[in-house]
Amino acid sequence: MPLANGRPFLAIPGPSVFPDEVLQAMHRPGINIYEGPLIEMTHTIIADLKKVARGADYAMIYISNGHGGWEAAVSNTLDPGDKALVLDTGRFAVGWAEIASTLGAEPEMLSAAPRRPIDPQAVEDRLRADTSHEIKSVLVCQIDTATGILNDIPAIRAAMDAARHPALLQVDCMASLGCVPFEMKDWGVDVTIAGSQKGLMTPPGLGLVWASEKAWEHSKTLTRGRAHWDWLPRGAPEVYYQHFHGTAPVQHLFGLRKALDMMLAETMEAIWARHATLAKGVRAAVAHWGSAGPMEFNVLTPEARSDAVTTILTGEMNANTLRAIAEEKLGVTLGIGLGMDPETAFRIGHMGHVNAPMILGTLGAVELSLSHMGADYAPGGVEAAIVAMKDGVA
Repeated sequence: MPLANGRPFLAIPGPSVFPDEVLQAMHRPGINIYEGPLIEMTHTIIADLKKVARGADYAMIYISNGHGGWEAAVSNTLDPGDKALVLDTGRFAVGWAEIASTLGAEPEMLSAAPRRPIDPQAVEDRLRADTSHEIKSVLVCQIDTATGILNDIPAIRAAMDAARHPALLQVDCMASLGCVPFEMKDWGVDVTIAGSQKGLMTPPGLGLVWASEKAWEHSKTLTRGRAHWDWLPRGAPEVYYQHFHGTAPVQHLFGLRKALDMMLAETMEAIWARHATLAKGVRAAVAHWGSAGPMEFNVLTPEARSDAVTTILTGEMNANTLRAIAEEKLGVTLGIGLGMDPETAFRIGHMGHVNAPMILGTLGAVELSLSHMGADYAPGGVEAAIVAMKDGVA
Protein backbone atom coordinates (compact mmCIF):
# COMPACT_ATOMS: atom_id res chain seq x y z
CA MET A 1 0.00 0.00 0.00
CA PRO A 2 2.81 2.53 -0.69
CA LEU A 3 0.49 5.00 -2.46
CA ALA A 4 -1.58 5.47 0.70
CA ASN A 5 1.44 6.54 2.74
CA GLY A 6 1.69 10.22 3.50
CA ARG A 7 -0.91 12.71 4.59
CA PRO A 8 -4.47 11.40 3.99
CA PHE A 9 -6.95 13.65 2.22
CA LEU A 10 -10.57 14.08 3.25
CA ALA A 11 -12.69 14.67 0.15
CA ILE A 12 -16.06 14.37 1.88
CA PRO A 13 -18.58 17.23 2.09
CA GLY A 14 -17.88 18.01 5.72
CA PRO A 15 -16.00 18.00 7.90
CA SER A 16 -13.88 19.71 5.30
CA VAL A 17 -10.12 20.18 5.29
CA PHE A 18 -8.96 22.29 8.23
CA PRO A 19 -6.18 24.82 7.52
CA ASP A 20 -3.01 24.30 9.52
CA GLU A 21 -3.35 27.90 10.67
CA VAL A 22 -6.73 27.14 12.23
CA LEU A 23 -5.46 24.01 14.01
CA GLN A 24 -2.42 25.90 15.27
CA ALA A 25 -4.63 28.71 16.58
CA MET A 26 -6.60 26.14 18.59
CA HIS A 27 -3.50 24.49 20.03
CA ARG A 28 -3.05 26.61 23.15
CA PRO A 29 -3.73 26.36 26.87
CA GLY A 30 -6.99 27.51 28.41
CA ILE A 31 -7.39 31.17 29.30
CA ASN A 32 -9.61 33.29 31.53
CA ILE A 33 -13.25 32.86 30.44
CA TYR A 34 -14.61 35.65 32.66
CA GLU A 35 -12.66 38.70 31.56
CA GLY A 36 -9.86 39.82 29.29
CA PRO A 37 -8.97 39.11 25.63
CA LEU A 38 -11.49 36.27 25.10
CA ILE A 39 -14.43 38.62 25.59
CA GLU A 40 -13.20 41.12 23.01
CA MET A 41 -12.29 38.36 20.56
CA THR A 42 -15.81 36.96 20.83
CA HIS A 43 -17.24 40.37 20.00
CA THR A 44 -15.11 40.48 16.84
CA ILE A 45 -16.24 36.96 15.89
CA ILE A 46 -19.92 37.91 16.20
CA ALA A 47 -19.35 40.99 14.05
CA ASP A 48 -17.52 39.02 11.38
CA LEU A 49 -20.07 36.20 11.36
CA LYS A 50 -22.63 38.84 10.40
CA LYS A 51 -20.35 39.88 7.53
CA VAL A 52 -20.00 36.30 6.29
CA ALA A 53 -23.79 35.88 6.30
CA ARG A 54 -24.07 39.24 4.54
CA GLY A 55 -26.27 41.44 6.63
CA ALA A 56 -27.63 39.49 9.60
CA ASP A 57 -29.03 41.56 12.45
CA TYR A 58 -28.13 38.96 15.10
CA ALA A 59 -25.63 36.09 15.26
CA MET A 60 -25.65 33.31 17.84
CA ILE A 61 -23.12 30.56 18.58
CA TYR A 62 -24.17 27.18 20.00
CA ILE A 63 -21.89 24.40 21.16
CA SER A 64 -23.38 21.83 18.79
CA ASN A 65 -23.39 20.58 15.23
CA GLY A 66 -25.89 21.57 12.55
CA HIS A 67 -28.66 19.53 14.14
CA GLY A 68 -28.36 21.80 17.15
CA GLY A 69 -28.71 24.76 14.79
CA TRP A 70 -31.95 23.26 13.48
CA GLU A 71 -33.29 22.83 17.00
CA ALA A 72 -32.29 26.38 17.93
CA ALA A 73 -34.05 27.78 14.87
CA VAL A 74 -37.25 25.83 15.51
CA SER A 75 -37.23 26.57 19.25
CA ASN A 76 -37.06 30.30 18.62
CA THR A 77 -39.54 30.61 15.76
CA LEU A 78 -42.24 27.94 16.09
CA ASP A 79 -44.62 27.21 18.95
CA PRO A 80 -46.11 23.72 19.36
CA GLY A 81 -48.89 23.42 16.81
CA ASP A 82 -47.40 26.00 14.44
CA LYS A 83 -47.17 24.91 10.83
CA ALA A 84 -43.98 25.02 8.76
CA LEU A 85 -43.65 24.45 5.03
CA VAL A 86 -40.53 22.35 4.44
CA LEU A 87 -39.11 22.45 0.92
CA ASP A 88 -37.75 18.96 0.38
CA THR A 89 -34.79 18.29 -1.92
CA GLY A 90 -33.10 15.59 0.13
CA ARG A 91 -32.20 14.02 3.42
CA PHE A 92 -31.41 17.20 5.31
CA ALA A 93 -34.73 18.94 4.74
CA VAL A 94 -36.34 15.75 6.04
CA GLY A 95 -34.08 15.84 9.10
CA TRP A 96 -35.00 19.43 9.86
CA ALA A 97 -38.69 18.53 9.56
CA GLU A 98 -38.20 15.62 11.95
CA ILE A 99 -36.74 17.94 14.59
CA ALA A 100 -39.59 20.41 14.10
CA SER A 101 -42.11 17.61 14.57
CA THR A 102 -40.35 16.36 17.71
CA LEU A 103 -40.63 19.85 19.16
CA GLY A 104 -44.37 19.91 18.54
CA ALA A 105 -44.50 21.96 15.34
CA GLU A 106 -46.42 20.64 12.33
CA PRO A 107 -44.17 20.38 9.27
CA GLU A 108 -45.72 20.01 5.84
CA MET A 109 -43.43 18.63 3.14
CA LEU A 110 -43.41 20.21 -0.31
CA SER A 111 -41.15 17.90 -2.32
CA ALA A 112 -39.31 18.80 -5.48
CA ALA A 113 -39.41 16.54 -8.51
CA PRO A 114 -36.88 13.72 -8.10
CA ARG A 115 -33.28 14.88 -8.49
CA ARG A 116 -34.34 18.47 -9.15
CA PRO A 117 -34.51 21.71 -7.11
CA ILE A 118 -37.64 23.21 -5.62
CA ASP A 119 -39.99 24.86 -8.09
CA PRO A 120 -40.62 28.41 -6.79
CA GLN A 121 -44.03 28.45 -8.49
CA ALA A 122 -45.09 25.49 -6.35
CA VAL A 123 -44.06 27.49 -3.27
CA GLU A 124 -46.08 30.49 -4.40
CA ASP A 125 -49.13 28.33 -5.16
CA ARG A 126 -49.05 26.63 -1.75
CA LEU A 127 -48.65 29.91 0.13
CA ARG A 128 -51.45 31.58 -1.84
CA ALA A 129 -53.69 28.72 -0.78
CA ASP A 130 -52.83 29.42 2.87
CA THR A 131 -55.24 32.34 3.12
CA SER A 132 -55.40 32.21 6.92
CA HIS A 133 -51.58 32.31 7.16
CA GLU A 134 -51.35 29.19 9.28
CA ILE A 135 -47.85 28.53 7.89
CA LYS A 136 -45.43 30.42 10.10
CA SER A 137 -42.12 29.48 8.47
CA VAL A 138 -40.71 28.18 5.21
CA LEU A 139 -37.70 25.90 5.77
CA VAL A 140 -35.26 25.13 2.94
CA CYS A 141 -31.67 23.97 2.43
CA GLN A 142 -29.71 26.16 0.05
CA ILE A 143 -27.60 23.08 -0.73
CA ASP A 144 -28.64 19.63 0.41
CA THR A 145 -25.39 17.93 1.43
CA ALA A 146 -26.71 14.49 0.49
CA THR A 147 -28.19 15.12 -2.96
CA GLY A 148 -25.94 18.05 -3.94
CA ILE A 149 -28.97 20.05 -5.06
CA LEU A 150 -28.69 23.86 -5.03
CA ASN A 151 -31.98 25.69 -4.44
CA ASP A 152 -32.62 29.21 -5.76
CA ILE A 153 -33.16 31.19 -2.56
CA PRO A 154 -33.90 34.58 -4.21
CA ALA A 155 -36.55 32.91 -6.37
CA ILE A 156 -38.12 31.29 -3.31
CA ARG A 157 -38.17 34.67 -1.55
CA ALA A 158 -39.78 36.20 -4.64
CA ALA A 159 -42.43 33.47 -4.60
CA MET A 160 -43.23 34.22 -0.96
CA ASP A 161 -43.48 37.93 -1.73
CA ALA A 162 -45.69 37.29 -4.75
CA ALA A 163 -48.03 35.29 -2.51
CA ARG A 164 -47.98 38.19 0.01
CA HIS A 165 -47.32 35.67 2.76
CA PRO A 166 -45.80 36.77 6.09
CA ALA A 167 -44.02 33.49 6.93
CA LEU A 168 -40.39 33.58 7.99
CA LEU A 169 -37.87 32.30 5.44
CA GLN A 170 -35.36 30.00 7.14
CA VAL A 171 -32.38 28.70 5.17
CA ASP A 172 -30.02 25.86 6.08
CA CYS A 173 -26.61 26.95 4.77
CA MET A 174 -24.58 24.12 6.28
CA ALA A 175 -23.12 23.11 2.92
CA SER A 176 -23.22 26.53 1.28
CA LEU A 177 -22.03 29.31 3.58
CA GLY A 178 -18.50 30.25 2.65
CA CYS A 179 -18.81 28.26 -0.59
CA VAL A 180 -21.46 29.84 -2.83
CA PRO A 181 -23.13 33.27 -2.98
CA PHE A 182 -25.50 33.98 -0.12
CA GLU A 183 -26.95 37.38 0.78
CA MET A 184 -29.04 37.15 3.94
CA LYS A 185 -30.35 40.71 4.00
CA ASP A 186 -30.65 41.35 0.26
CA TRP A 187 -32.43 38.03 -0.31
CA GLY A 188 -34.87 38.59 2.56
CA VAL A 189 -33.78 35.59 4.64
CA ASP A 190 -34.98 35.68 8.24
CA VAL A 191 -33.03 32.79 9.79
CA THR A 192 -29.76 31.28 8.57
CA ILE A 193 -28.18 28.11 9.94
CA ALA A 194 -24.65 26.80 9.46
CA GLY A 195 -21.91 24.93 11.28
CA SER A 196 -18.22 25.44 11.82
CA GLN A 197 -16.99 22.38 9.94
CA LYS A 198 -17.61 23.04 6.26
CA GLY A 199 -17.13 26.35 4.47
CA LEU A 200 -16.01 27.94 7.73
CA MET A 201 -13.01 25.56 7.93
CA THR A 202 -13.15 24.95 11.71
CA PRO A 203 -13.49 21.55 13.42
CA PRO A 204 -17.06 20.44 14.17
CA GLY A 205 -18.55 21.66 17.41
CA LEU A 206 -20.14 25.04 16.73
CA GLY A 207 -23.70 25.47 15.48
CA LEU A 208 -24.27 28.96 14.09
CA VAL A 209 -27.59 30.76 13.75
CA TRP A 210 -28.28 34.21 12.33
CA ALA A 211 -31.58 36.11 12.66
CA SER A 212 -33.20 39.11 11.04
CA GLU A 213 -34.94 41.75 13.12
CA LYS A 214 -38.26 40.27 12.01
CA ALA A 215 -37.34 36.80 13.29
CA TRP A 216 -35.88 38.26 16.48
CA GLU A 217 -39.08 40.11 17.31
CA HIS A 218 -41.21 37.11 16.35
CA SER A 219 -39.28 34.94 18.82
CA LYS A 220 -40.42 37.21 21.66
CA THR A 221 -44.04 36.27 20.97
CA LEU A 222 -43.59 32.52 21.45
CA THR A 223 -45.22 30.75 24.38
CA ARG A 224 -42.99 27.67 24.40
CA GLY A 225 -40.46 27.30 27.18
CA ARG A 226 -36.83 27.19 26.15
CA ALA A 227 -33.59 27.54 28.08
CA HIS A 228 -30.40 26.31 26.46
CA TRP A 229 -31.70 26.98 22.94
CA ASP A 230 -33.10 30.44 23.68
CA TRP A 231 -31.37 32.85 21.33
CA LEU A 232 -32.48 36.07 23.03
CA PRO A 233 -29.77 36.10 25.75
CA ARG A 234 -27.20 34.74 23.30
CA GLY A 235 -27.82 37.40 20.68
CA ALA A 236 -28.06 40.28 23.17
CA PRO A 237 -26.24 39.11 26.31
CA GLU A 238 -26.09 41.17 29.47
CA VAL A 239 -23.08 39.18 30.67
CA TYR A 240 -20.52 37.23 28.66
CA TYR A 241 -21.45 33.67 29.65
CA GLN A 242 -24.92 34.15 28.14
CA HIS A 243 -23.30 34.02 24.68
CA PHE A 244 -22.90 30.26 25.22
CA HIS A 245 -25.37 29.51 28.04
CA GLY A 246 -22.34 28.55 30.13
CA THR A 247 -18.67 27.91 29.50
CA ALA A 248 -17.27 29.30 26.27
CA PRO A 249 -15.85 26.86 23.67
CA VAL A 250 -12.45 28.54 23.98
CA GLN A 251 -10.35 26.50 21.56
CA HIS A 252 -13.06 26.51 18.91
CA LEU A 253 -13.35 30.29 19.21
CA PHE A 254 -9.62 30.72 18.54
CA GLY A 255 -9.94 28.44 15.52
CA LEU A 256 -13.00 30.24 14.18
CA ARG A 257 -11.31 33.60 14.66
CA LYS A 258 -8.40 32.48 12.48
CA ALA A 259 -10.75 30.99 9.87
CA LEU A 260 -12.72 34.22 9.65
CA ASP A 261 -9.48 36.19 9.29
CA MET A 262 -8.52 33.97 6.35
CA MET A 263 -11.94 34.27 4.72
CA LEU A 264 -12.21 38.03 5.02
CA ALA A 265 -8.66 38.45 3.70
CA GLU A 266 -9.55 36.38 0.63
CA THR A 267 -12.98 38.14 0.38
CA MET A 268 -16.28 36.37 -0.02
CA GLU A 269 -16.42 37.13 -3.73
CA ALA A 270 -13.05 35.49 -4.32
CA ILE A 271 -14.08 32.49 -2.23
CA TRP A 272 -17.24 32.04 -4.31
CA ALA A 273 -15.23 32.33 -7.56
CA ARG A 274 -12.68 29.75 -6.35
CA HIS A 275 -15.41 27.28 -5.48
CA ALA A 276 -17.13 27.86 -8.83
CA THR A 277 -13.94 27.11 -10.77
CA LEU A 278 -13.10 23.99 -8.77
CA ALA A 279 -16.66 22.72 -9.14
CA LYS A 280 -16.44 23.17 -12.92
CA GLY A 281 -13.46 20.86 -12.87
CA VAL A 282 -15.25 18.20 -10.84
CA ARG A 283 -18.31 18.32 -13.06
CA ALA A 284 -16.20 18.12 -16.22
CA ALA A 285 -14.44 15.03 -14.92
CA VAL A 286 -17.67 13.30 -13.90
CA ALA A 287 -19.32 14.07 -17.24
CA HIS A 288 -16.30 12.71 -19.09
CA TRP A 289 -16.09 9.50 -17.05
CA GLY A 290 -19.78 8.89 -17.58
CA SER A 291 -19.57 9.33 -21.35
CA ALA A 292 -18.45 5.69 -21.62
CA GLY A 293 -19.90 4.11 -18.52
CA PRO A 294 -22.69 4.20 -15.95
CA MET A 295 -21.56 7.21 -13.92
CA GLU A 296 -23.97 10.17 -13.93
CA PHE A 297 -24.86 13.24 -11.91
CA ASN A 298 -27.51 12.79 -9.27
CA VAL A 299 -28.82 16.31 -10.02
CA LEU A 300 -30.61 16.38 -13.36
CA THR A 301 -30.86 20.18 -13.60
CA PRO A 302 -27.36 21.48 -14.56
CA GLU A 303 -27.78 24.89 -12.91
CA ALA A 304 -28.81 23.19 -9.66
CA ARG A 305 -25.53 21.26 -9.34
CA SER A 306 -23.83 22.84 -6.37
CA ASP A 307 -20.33 24.30 -6.19
CA ALA A 308 -19.73 22.67 -2.79
CA VAL A 309 -20.55 18.98 -3.25
CA THR A 310 -21.16 16.72 -6.21
CA THR A 311 -23.25 13.56 -5.78
CA ILE A 312 -22.51 10.87 -8.35
CA LEU A 313 -24.61 7.83 -9.24
CA THR A 314 -22.66 4.75 -10.32
CA GLY A 315 -25.33 2.37 -11.63
CA GLU A 316 -24.07 -1.21 -11.63
CA MET A 317 -20.60 -0.07 -10.59
CA ASN A 318 -20.15 -0.63 -6.85
CA ALA A 319 -19.51 2.74 -5.22
CA ASN A 320 -18.44 1.12 -1.94
CA THR A 321 -15.66 -0.71 -3.78
CA LEU A 322 -14.57 2.52 -5.43
CA ARG A 323 -14.45 4.35 -2.12
CA ALA A 324 -12.58 1.51 -0.41
CA ILE A 325 -9.87 1.48 -3.08
CA ALA A 326 -9.49 5.27 -2.95
CA GLU A 327 -9.16 5.29 0.84
CA GLU A 328 -7.19 2.13 1.52
CA LYS A 329 -4.82 2.19 -1.46
CA LEU A 330 -4.57 5.91 -2.24
CA GLY A 331 -5.31 7.73 1.02
CA VAL A 332 -8.31 9.72 -0.30
CA THR A 333 -11.63 9.50 1.54
CA LEU A 334 -14.71 10.02 -0.62
CA GLY A 335 -18.21 10.70 0.71
CA ILE A 336 -20.77 7.93 1.05
CA GLY A 337 -24.08 8.02 -0.79
CA LEU A 338 -25.99 9.54 2.11
CA GLY A 339 -29.73 8.96 2.08
CA MET A 340 -29.46 6.66 -0.93
CA ASP A 341 -28.05 3.23 -1.72
CA PRO A 342 -24.35 3.49 -0.76
CA GLU A 343 -23.46 0.86 -3.35
CA THR A 344 -24.72 3.05 -6.18
CA ALA A 345 -23.73 6.57 -5.11
CA PHE A 346 -20.81 8.54 -3.70
CA ARG A 347 -20.00 12.19 -3.15
CA ILE A 348 -17.02 14.45 -3.73
CA GLY A 349 -16.75 17.41 -1.38
CA HIS A 350 -15.12 20.52 -2.87
CA MET A 351 -15.76 23.04 -0.11
CA GLY A 352 -13.82 25.23 2.25
CA HIS A 353 -10.02 25.08 2.37
CA VAL A 354 -9.47 23.52 -1.05
CA ASN A 355 -7.47 24.51 -4.09
CA ALA A 356 -6.68 23.17 -7.55
CA PRO A 357 -4.00 20.62 -6.51
CA MET A 358 -6.33 19.19 -3.87
CA ILE A 359 -9.24 18.79 -6.29
CA LEU A 360 -7.14 17.54 -9.19
CA GLY A 361 -5.50 15.08 -6.82
CA THR A 362 -8.90 13.85 -5.67
CA LEU A 363 -10.07 13.43 -9.26
CA GLY A 364 -6.86 11.61 -10.09
CA ALA A 365 -7.44 9.25 -7.17
CA VAL A 366 -10.98 8.55 -8.37
CA GLU A 367 -9.77 7.82 -11.89
CA LEU A 368 -6.96 5.57 -10.67
CA SER A 369 -9.47 3.71 -8.48
CA LEU A 370 -11.80 3.25 -11.46
CA SER A 371 -8.90 1.83 -13.46
CA HIS A 372 -7.85 -0.48 -10.63
CA MET A 373 -11.34 -1.96 -10.25
CA GLY A 374 -11.77 -2.44 -13.99
CA ALA A 375 -14.82 -0.20 -14.15
CA ASP A 376 -16.48 1.06 -17.30
CA TYR A 377 -15.55 4.72 -17.72
CA ALA A 378 -13.94 7.07 -20.21
CA PRO A 379 -10.31 7.77 -19.24
CA GLY A 380 -9.24 11.39 -19.31
CA GLY A 381 -11.49 12.92 -16.69
CA VAL A 382 -8.61 14.77 -15.04
CA GLU A 383 -7.61 16.30 -18.37
CA ALA A 384 -11.22 17.39 -18.87
CA ALA A 385 -11.15 19.02 -15.44
CA ILE A 386 -7.98 20.90 -16.30
CA VAL A 387 -9.56 22.32 -19.46
CA ALA A 388 -12.66 23.35 -17.51
CA MET A 389 -10.60 25.08 -14.82
CA LYS A 390 -8.00 26.82 -16.96
CA ASP A 391 -9.89 30.12 -17.17
CA GLY A 392 -9.79 30.32 -13.37
CA VAL A 393 -6.00 30.62 -13.40
CA ALA A 394 -5.45 34.37 -13.17
